[in-house]
Amino acid sequence: MRSTLPTFNEVWQRQFRSGFLKQSEQFQENTQFLIGCSGGMDSMLLLYLMAALCPEQVRAIYINHQLQAISDDWADFVAAQCHALNIPIIIEKVHVAEGNLENQAREARYQAYLKHLQPNEILVLAHHQQDQAETLMLRLLSGAGVSGLTAMKSLDIRENFIIWRPLLDVSREQICQWVEQCHILYVDDPTNLDTHYDRAWCRHELWHILQSRYPKMQQALVRTSILMQDADEILTEVLQQDLTLCGNTERLDLTQFAMLSQARQRQLLSVWMKGQDGYRPSFEMVERLQNEVIASKNDAQAALHWNQFYYLRFQNVLYRLTAETYLASKHVPEQNIAEICCEIGQDLTLASGQFQIQAEKMGLSMALLNQTLRLQYRVGGEKIHLYGRVGTWPLKKAIQNQHIFPWLRHTIQILSIDNVMLGVFTPKGFWLAQSDYVEVDGWLPNLMS
Repeated sequence: MRSTLPTFNEVWQRQFRSGFLKQSEQFQENTQFLIGCSGGMDSMLLLYLMAALCPEQVRAIYINHQLQAISDDWADFVAAQCHALNIPIIIEKVHVAEGNLENQAREARYQAYLKHLQPNEILVLAHHQQDQAETLMLRLLSGAGVSGLTAMKSLDIRENFIIWRPLLDVSREQICQWVEQCHILYVDDPTNLDTHYDRAWCRHELWHILQSRYPKMQQALVRTSILMQDADEILTEVLQQDLTLCGNTERLDLTQFAMLSQARQRQLLSVWMKGQDGYRPSFEMVERLQNEVIASKNDAQAALHWNQFYYLRFQNVLYRLTAETYLASKHVPEQNIAEICCEIGQDLTLASGQFQIQAEKMGLSMALLNQTLRLQYRVGGEKIHLYGRVGTWPLKKAIQNQHIFPWLRHTIQILSIDNVMLGVFTPKGFWLAQSDYVEVDGWLPNLMS
């Protein structure tokens, strides 16, 4: 009995070849393609198609995860097939970190792709219709939101590269038939049958149960992913408006933030915390940021750590700090006191910034140039008589008055000579102290950056 599926030649002439070429029309003439080829049925069909359609623009890459003893043999197989098709091949061994094996293998694989992608090259992957439906199902079971349920895009334009998935609308059944008709060789990965892995479990345990009840389930899930992509695009436009209203990638104005609905607040925080990372924070992590930091008392100095960043509230603004910046404020400098000599035009690289010694109408005495001056980090309890101000007041109060961030206050240093305070180096500049060393036509360290 003849199969109800169209043959490869029928689809090739009537549908697939024209659709394939139409997709590629959006690429420039000199665009090159790097095919991620595992040696499996899907990627070998893709390799065969690309070799037929644009043979001079294609090269392939095989990622050896070194997780199975036979992976070296698979590398040799892919290399031989590429040689037969006259396609250059890259064999790249990667180390898969500990943790969730599927996620870590994917991360290692994409890092290897990025290592070899050229500026004018597009990464081509062999994901098909069932892959798309499985991805949506697994993300749904993990509690993903709209962004996660978009699953995969046929043309995925990312910050540093582009992924093209020309087989995304093709069913696995069609791929199996076409590979057989075209006599394409491939390898079988036994882990695809190991239900210890989520995707294999979904494919071999869950899929047939759901499909027996809902025969059109796969097409319905794919349609849902397309609708989610539309919704995500609309949501992205709203999020961009909200981010512009509330701040930028490093800070959010909580006064403006409070004007948004709770749903928009959650979505904005989720995307803002994600930053350039591939994954959004969990729902629980966003709730912790709202409850533990945003809703904390003004003087609580609460901080939340997630994915190499710390989130803090200061002066009704929410800040996103690198771990390096935040943790530096928690360490006491090994050397609290240093000695420096200054001269006109000299650059000083200090903890609080880059300063340059410049002549000023009013400043420190020229007699102090080339003298040994003392530089000391503040320890607390110091008082300062700022030049031009009446009376002495606590240095801590001056710092607070100038709204210097708490995580930068450890960089402040006091300049003195013979126990006389000359001034203070801060992230907001050099504060000149009232003393007998202040004179007309003197000099000052001016903050450059």
